Amino acid sequence: MSTIVVGYVPNALGDAAVTEAVEEARRRNAELVVINTTRADRLVNPAYADSADVSKLEEMLDATGVRYSVRHSISEATAAEEVVDTAEELDAELIVIGLRHRTPVGKLIMGSTAQNILLSARCNVLAVKLP
Repeated sequence: MSTIVVGYVPNALGDAAVTEAVEEARRRNAELVVINTTRADRLVNPAYADSADVSKLEEMLDATGVRYSVRHSISEATAAEEVVDTAEELDAELIVIGLRHRTPVGKLIMGSTAQNILLSARCNVLAVKLP
């Protein structure tokens, strides 16, 4: 059975990425692995889901009928490293990520998780953006 890894953040972009990942999992008869992580030094992080966010996510995923697991963790690695490492560990067929527009200065100052995943992944990456 193949695996699809999706990076999740608790906002509209994260929901769009998970929705598209579910559709890909259906098309490919794959298991979905949802990753939400933060670094230990960034516990106050809007990209890190709280327990209510995780419950809402699991409720939504339960309704899809797709096989899934959620990895919700605090790590020393960056979110990009966690997503790519998980994809490699599971020999994932695809990574799905949300993508938002950032200015060049924003990328320079804050880095870009999506860019790091796109450049580091050994499998295909599907980038989803909001209309």
